[in-house]
Order: sequence, then C-alpha cells, then structure tokens
Amino acid sequence: MSHKTVRTLGAAVLLVAATALAGCGGAEKSAGGPLSKSTDSTAANHPEWSQYTFTIGDNGGDGSEELAKITGAFDDAPYKVKFARFDYGPPLVQATATGDIDLGYVGTVPPITGAAKQYGFKIVATQHGADPTKAAENIIVPKDSPIQTIADLKGKKIGIPQGSSAHGLALLALKSVGLTPKDVEFVYLSPAAGATAFNTGKVDAWSIWNPPSAIAVGDGARIIAKGIPPIDQVNNYYVATDKSLNDPTRRAALADVLTRVARIFNWAQKNPDQYAKAIATETGISIKDARETVDAYPFKISQVLPEDIKAEQQLSDAFFEAGEITKQVDVATITDNLLPAGFDSSTLS
Repeated sequence: MSHKTVRTLGAAVLLVAATALAGCGGAEKSAGGPLSKSTDSTAANHPEWSQYTFTIGDNGGDGSEELAKITGAFDDAPYKVKFARFDYGPPLVQATATGDIDLGYVGTVPPITGAAKQYGFKIVATQHGADPTKAAENIIVPKDSPIQTIADLKGKKIGIPQGSSAHGLALLALKSVGLTPKDVEFVYLSPAAGATAFNTGKVDAWSIWNPPSAIAVGDGARIIAKGIPPIDQVNNYYVATDKSLNDPTRRAALADVLTRVARIFNWAQKNPDQYAKAIATETGISIKDARETVDAYPFKISQVLPEDIKAEQQLSDAFFEAGEITKQVDVATITDNLLPAGFDSSTLS
C-alpha cells in the first residue's frame, strides 16, 4: 500500500462539506446533470419541504457528494442537502442517533453495535450486493505471508476497525472454521492505523473494506476470506435518525432524499468511469484504484427485506455470543423501511 493511500485514509473522522446542494435560498446548484428534473417531488409539489436541510453521511468517500453534483439529482429538490464524511461506520451511526446527520450508509455491524449502546436511529434501506461472488470487504494478508487459509489465522494478529462490518467479517470467518476471537488477537485500529500496521508488518492480517482492500490487493496482498456467502451477507445498510423519521412531513421529504440517492448510485453503476472519478476526487486515490473499487461491489438499493433482518439478527447473535457486545439486539426493532414495498433502484432512470 502506498504512502499516499495511508495519508488519504488518515483524514479526520468527520469532515462536514461546506457546500449545500439544491434547494432554496443561496444553495449552490450545479448546471444540471443527467438526473436533473426527473422526479415529481419538486418544490412546486412540496413547498412545505423548503424549510429543511438534510445532512447525508458519506462513509469513507463513497463518491456520493461528487455524484450529486455530476448528476444534478438534487437540482430540483425543494430542500437543501449537505454531506458529512466519516472515516467508517460506528461514528456515523452515533451521529445518526444524536440527529447530527439525517441519513447515511454503513456496513452490517455498526447498526448492531450502535443499538447495543444507544437508540435514536433505524435501518431504513439496504444496499443489496448485485453479485454474490463480489465482496465489499475482505480479510487480506501480505503477499509473502505463510497464511493461506482462515484456519491459519489461529494465534495471529488481525487488524480490524472495531464495531465495523470488517469486524463482523473477521468474527464470522473465524466461526466458519471453528475458531473464536480467543484463538486470535484482534488489534483494534482505525482504517488509517490499520493501513500502516498492515504495511509495516505489525499485524498478520487485515479485515477491511474497499478501497483499502482493493488497493492492497493491487499492490500484491492476497485475499484469504471474502465477505460473501456462506461466510457473510453481501449487504450494506442505510440508517436514518429518529428525529426525521418521527416527523411525518420531514419523513416524507427524507424518503425523497433516499430515492434520489438510489437514483444517483444506479446511474453511477451504469457509468463506472464517472463513478470512479467521483471516488478518486473525494478520496485522493488513483482512478485505477477507484475503478477497482467500483468493479468490486455492484449493488442496488431496496427495502430492508425479511431475509436481511434474519441475516442481521444472526450476525447480532454471533457478536453477543462472542462477547463482542454485552446487550442482545432485536434487529426487527431497529428497522423502519423508508422506501415503498418492491422498490428497486435498478429500475430507476
């Protein structure tokens, strides 16, 4: 992994964007993109929404802010939108619980660890992996490592961002071969610190998502476990604050926000070069690394389905049984679908 990557990943946990997109007043607007004026939820239809500004949590530079500008998806929105960037999922969930952000996407574990400590948020939609053979995250080892299989991790140091989806992948991967966290040494590190530890040999393996995983693999690291079935679910989740969900008018507007986000990413996956450019702009990684990230995890956005809740519950139970959380979480109680039944972002234009 390059030093440039380490510096990029070392950004502050939260960077609030100065630019507000769309809406009324002095909000900055793009010149109009391929998704401009393509919804019926315009200012004329919902003048009451003009009082709102929604903050969207961007998990690690997913390209959403740049894509919003490119596509013009919020150009005709009657509300304002701004973005807040987080290093990884747990602090994003915390900010959602306190109402500092309205909507954001995270991996599989942050909603569970967040609910084990506090409430104030709900899971409102799913990023469904569109290809069960492609993972958003992996467990990787250096190219010259003697570790070949998950079982070989016994007695080894594994770098993980605590409370993240990569934490869940490590737990489930160990469980799949009969190991527990007691059989290894979990080294809890932020993504930036994990990159340094992996690069300098201070950990034997690293459980991490893309782009860091894709970049490391491009530099010669090997994947020994993918975050795919039967080890892990191929999902991410959107969470929203109760402060918006519990207000009927604000909730309706937030559903419009989420629908526009879904359209942004549907367009992005049909235009992978533009998607990669947006990620590269936000993160500072190369276009090549950004394109590998895009290709590694195709997805669509939909309602939270019963099978999603079941998979999350199994993961939550595994965390509790392993002592990684001290309170059992009933996933159904932290789920509140914000999208209509049958919603599928891949059908949006």
